[in-house]
Parts: sequence; structure tokens; C-alpha cells
Amino acid sequence: MTKSLYERLGGPVAVRKLARDIVHLHLQNELIRTRFAASNPEELINHVANFIGAGTGGAESYTGRDMPTAHKGMNINERELVAAIDDVLKACKMNGIGDAEQREMLAILYSLKSEVMFK
Repeated sequence: MTKSLYERLGGPVAVRKLARDIVHLHLQNELIRTRFAASNPEELINHVANFIGAGTGGAESYTGRDMPTAHKGMNINERELVAAIDDVLKACKMNGIGDAEQREMLAILYSLKSEVMFK
């Protein structure tokens, strides 16, 4: 039986660490950090961990706003989207996540492009 992406990411502890690293990278990224300035980092980490878990086959439930609602009025451009995705891939590498899993994460992120850009 093939393991889910969630299992291949390492399960709940690894997904939480990945989420923490993603948020920390976003908060340090000069291009997008102002987007997160008013956010509670721990709350954001929880949302990201639940979003990744729910979207990759884990038992987590994502209870945050849907992507179009969460990004409405933000006018996110291509450079910002790529910066955020680059942070996710950097966090994946920091956590020893394999190339195949990184490609799957990249595909998921790009599938959300129309839901987050220029809304």
C-alpha cells in the first residue's frame, strides 16, 4: 500500500515542525513578511499545520477560512506567491523532505494559485 504524502512528510510531529519553519521563513522574508505582521505566529503555525495535515492525508481538520476568503482584497502578486512557495520548499529542505514529496507539495501550492492571487 502506498503511503500518503502526510505519512511521507513524517506525520504529525514533522508536519508541525514544517509548519513552524514555514511561518518563521515567511516572517523573515522581506518580500512578504509585512503580510504577516498583524498575525499571531502560534495561531498561524496551527493553521498552517492543520492545512498541510488535512491537505496531505493526515487526520487534522482545517477550520480556517477558505483560500479565496482568506486572501480576498490582498492583491497578492506573482512575486509574492513565488516567495511564499520558495519558503515552503526551503522549509521542506531544512526538514529533510525528499524531492518527490517536495514536487507534490509544489503541485498542491500551485493548484491554489487562482484562489490566492489578485483577489
